[in-house]
Amino acid sequence: MESSTPPPRSRKPPEERREEILSEAAAIALDEGLERITLRAVATRLGVRPGLISHYFPAAEDLVDEAFVRAATLERERFFPDAGSPLQRLAHFVHHIETGASLPLARLWLNARHLSRFTPSLEETLREQDALDRARLRAIIEDGIASGDFAAVDPEAASIRILIAVDGGGSYVNSTDDLSHPAYMHFVADVAEWTLDLAPGTLRTVALSGANVEDTAEGGFRPR
Repeated sequence: MESSTPPPRSRKPPEERREEILSEAAAIALDEGLERITLRAVATRLGVRPGLISHYFPAAEDLVDEAFVRAATLERERFFPDAGSPLQRLAHFVHHIETGASLPLARLWLNARHLSRFTPSLEETLREQDALDRARLRAIIEDGIASGDFAAVDPEAASIRILIAVDGGGSYVNSTDDLSHPAYMHFVADVAEWTLDLAPGTLRTVALSGANVEDTAEGGFRPR
């Protein structure tokens, strides 16, 4: 006679479970906002008890910080590919913004900057992620100067200017206004071309000439 007792549920290795929790929290951050990350919300998505989440993240604040890092890190790899010339890599970066591929991260960054006013740990996390983005962009600019693709500018100043353009445009990410005017759509490209002494339209031409870039159905200006 077969036993009616269900087999014991297999326990996932701690690292696998922690990664699962972080991935789900990052998904909530992108879909709904950092405020929606709670131990109960993550537990509900995973079909487990909240106590399991608190075992790995005793403080919800820690989970929020790490979820933001996870989402920002994944996006950074999409923003800054290793393949291609410096000009192609910068064109990919700008194209990724202009086509709307980074729209979910745009909302997340705006959300995080607001919340960081009240959460010191998140403010520190933002500074760290900003520095990592700036370092990746600075490396592209340094390579471009060395290869002759870009003018001999200050790489740090150039990367700061370009990222300020990205974040400045990000303040419009939740707007319902029509942002299809070229001044909106190509603002980051315009700033990048100006600061690196590139001819207007260079980055757009490179991006559309067959460089390995992603596209989306959404048009218009869509900053990170």
